[in-house]
Amino acid sequence: MAKNLAKGFTAENVAKTMITTRRQLLVGAAASGLIAASGGFQAQAEPVLTDDGLYKEPWFLESFLVLPEDLEDAHKAGKRFVIMWELKGCPYCKETHFVNFARSDISSYIRANFEVLQLNIIGSRKVTDFDGQELSEKDMAAKYGVRFTPTFQFFAERAAPLKALAPQKREVARAPGYLRPDDFLAMFRYVREKAYDGKSFRDYLRTQPS
Repeated sequence: MAKNLAKGFTAENVAKTMITTRRQLLVGAAASGLIAASGGFQAQAEPVLTDDGLYKEPWFLESFLVLPEDLEDAHKAGKRFVIMWELKGCPYCKETHFVNFARSDISSYIRANFEVLQLNIIGSRKVTDFDGQELSEKDMAAKYGVRFTPTFQFFAERAAPLKALAPQKREVARAPGYLRPDDFLAMFRYVREKAYDGKSFRDYLRTQPS
């Protein structure tokens, strides 16, 4: 059975020296498909390096950063909503894009079952939280106790009940750090199958084929 890795890249030591450039509205997704054999899997379209210095998958959610609307739109489409927190220069963020997302079985499963919103852990774009509070990406990360990149936050299925809950109680699962590809895919299956209702992710991994 694959072991769970959780290697994180902290923001605190670089935040003081970094100047981030921001976009006003949506980051346009632009990438041409590159199909080739790679390790037994088809390679996916290359991620795009944005003005923020983050790599962005062409299929990531384009959003006005109003989280209740994003979650409800995902629900209407029969998908779950997840936030991916990243940081410019984070090596494990890059590995997630160029190793994990590059596997067609992983990217295909996520695209079919999830809407992924990318946020910058030290970013300044305004985000409207589930409780209606508007705050910067950086303050949003602090509110939810997100300290490592990459971090994936998986939220409950509907937005309305989340308003009254404490921030971290709004999540059904969290991946705080890099996960190796097989464990990474298992985390998304864990959420999609709602296995979090009865077991921890560690216990879920023990039930998976080795």
